[in-house]
Amino acid sequence: VVPTVKHEKQTKVVEQKCAKKPATETKLIKQAALITTEEFESVPTYLKGRLRYDQINAVVQEINKAVMGKYKILNQPLKSMSVPVRNLYHRFMEEETKDTKGGFFIVEADIKEFTELKLDKRFHTILSILRHCRRVREVRGSGLVRYIIP
Repeated sequence: VVPTVKHEKQTKVVEQKCAKKPATETKLIKQAALITTEEFESVPTYLKGRLRYDQINAVVQEINKAVMGKYKILNQPLKSMSVPVRNLYHRFMEEETKDTKGGFFIVEADIKEFTELKLDKRFHTILSILRHCRRVREVRGSGLVRYIIP
């Protein structure tokens, strides 16, 4: 009987050690999927203009890069941030509304911050194509346009 009691005590100690949370939890950051050729063909000609398939997917990748950069900062603990990063963090928190709560979104300032994209007429045309293909949803309010990744 004595050896089994020792065995039970050993298993309890092992269970308590394993009960701790892992040090780093990786939170998944949602990204917009690339446009398929079938979807590109289904976009009306007046929306496409002279844009090419690869140009649209390049913008989708840049948007994904901006989302990754933003939410990497939001997932960090506040104490580990430098002053400029903490200022970005507070700006991100101010931009969030009840409509965007829990979702992944960016604003034009985030695109300027994390990518090399120019926010010109061509960019806005590509955004309207992405809205048509349901890769991006637009929420307007309080002076900002928020682009939500559904």
